[in-house]
Amino acid sequence: MARNKHPEETVNLILDVAFRLFMEKGYEHTSIQDIIDQLGGLSKGAIYHHFKSKEDILVAVTDRMTEESNKMLADIRDRTDLTGKEKLKTLFKESVLRPVQDEIFTVAPDLGNSPRLLLSIFRETAKEVAPNYILPIIKQGISDGSIQTDYPAELAELVILVANIWMNPMIFDDSLEESYRKFMVFRQMMQGFGMDIVDDELLARLQELTSIYRKNK
Repeated sequence: MARNKHPEETVNLILDVAFRLFMEKGYEHTSIQDIIDQLGGLSKGAIYHHFKSKEDILVAVTDRMTEESNKMLADIRDRTDLTGKEKLKTLFKESVLRPVQDEIFTVAPDLGNSPRLLLSIFRETAKEVAPNYILPIIKQGISDGSIQTDYPAELAELVILVANIWMNPMIFDDSLEESYRKFMVFRQMMQGFGMDIVDDELLARLQELTSIYRKNK
């Protein structure tokens, strides 16, 4: 049945099934065979025609989530009713408060054991998110006086790399206490740049996501 579909539909079917199983069983406990068993007759050969490994499937699932995230970032970046500083605060809050983050932290593997996915996240953060979404907001903040820096490009990279990489428990396997201490350093760092954008609600949500990840390891 699935083999007769267009390739794009077959890929989407595989990703839909894989995501659901990753949610139910966790990435580490889901096998390729588990995915095949839920595909209504699609063969293992057909899956390997599109994906070389389970990690390839996870990367594709993550890429699909990233597309949705980037649309949200673009919407905030392009708003005309907020200062640069207000946009940064809105961006961070909406990013972590989205319900899909619960799903991401539930299915996430130990990224220390997934070098390809880790590299994908690093490249997306440094080469896409920083220059295309964070930098324009910081430049606006400089223009409207809400952000002060002589190095907007470097600050954009620093802010998003700290948020997406250094504070990510999926990469460093941080405990709740270790994560909290990193969050507090991030808060102080933002305040040092005149950007008081990390409030108690955001800190509590970051702790909640860390708990979700650790519970489902």
